[in-house]
Amino acid sequence: MSEPIRVLLADDEHLIRGALAALLGLEEDLLVVAEAASGPEALSMALAHRPDLVILDFQMPGMDGIAVAERLCAELPSCLTMILTGHGRPGHLKRALAAGVRGFAPKTMSARELAGVIRLLHSGKRYIASDLAAEAISIGESPLSPRERDVLELAADGSSIADIATRARLSQGTVRNYLSSAVTKLGADNRHAAARLAREYGWI
Repeated sequence: MSEPIRVLLADDEHLIRGALAALLGLEEDLLVVAEAASGPEALSMALAHRPDLVILDFQMPGMDGIAVAERLCAELPSCLTMILTGHGRPGHLKRALAAGVRGFAPKTMSARELAGVIRLLHSGKRYIASDLAAEAISIGESPLSPRERDVLELAADGSSIADIATRARLSQGTVRNYLSSAVTKLGADNRHAAARLAREYGWI
């Protein structure tokens, strides 16, 4: 029998992570070698255990799953990564692919389906959930420039122009220009609506 596929699980929800580890452990060709509860811990554990595949929750404390995948792609290129998410946004998918992620799937998939995806990725293929791929294609690329995206993200929590200017180290007039441009590009009524829309699409 060939060596099992060595897997690291990273999810800050302990119950979900533990249940997934137990279910994957029932598969004879899979071996969960480590678990992590945060982004930095996932990166550290991956470098220590050198698994074949790291399964990353999208949202984790300290560093999100895509940021971890990007670091692993650079520091441990032999390790494959996939994202499991309860927030499958088109912008997140595109960012994940740019970071070198090989698989992108919703948390609603069963453990048996996930085991099949792990084997698929280990064989050299990619996996992207069909509904996420279709939505990403239909929505298209973000129209926002990097600076517009950064400023709009700062506006998402309801911060004032003055607060945004301070945090972004820009003048208030420049912040207003970036926000006005973002609102126009997204066809929103105001900066708060623009931020909600951009977040819904995963662009911020």
